[in-house]
Amino acid sequence: MTRWRDPAKDPRQEHKSNLITRSGFERMRGLYEHLRSERRPELSRKVAEAAAQGDRSENADYTYNKRELNKTIARIRYLGKRLDELTVVERKPDDHERVFFAAYVCLEDDQGEALRLRIVGPDETDGKQRWISIDAPLARALLGKRLDDEIEVETPGGVRRYVIIEIDYH
Repeated sequence: MTRWRDPAKDPRQEHKSNLITRSGFERMRGLYEHLRSERRPELSRKVAEAAAQGDRSENADYTYNKRELNKTIARIRYLGKRLDELTVVERKPDDHERVFFAAYVCLEDDQGEALRLRIVGPDETDGKQRWISIDAPLARALLGKRLDDEIEVETPGGVRRYVIIEIDYH
């Protein structure tokens, strides 16, 4: 999953799709439960202990833990709302010859280099695994395409061309 950003401050949050894979949903719900049942009580306890030490204005433990508690509460609130909005996509498409949500796609560029990626929901993107959001320009260009189709994607470095060489839904 990607690093969390405050949705109130992140302009990219406006056009977010509400799709997610079952595994992504379970990871997100697990994080929500961990924050709610373990992290928040732990931070509340630390804040209470630091507050009991006296002057809060010069108490670094109190200030730090209070800030972390507030961030955790905001994250719990965001995750709770987001989990309610999400639609879990569990069914594989009938047509395995086309690119749809949750597909693993292997592309070849003009230089013959292969790029393997997966199209997932915006809440489960992961650069290391090359899981891209369904809202990303590359994913939008791929949706509905078939094996051996060519696509063009506008990138900051110019237009890139790819050929779809593999589609998988494992």
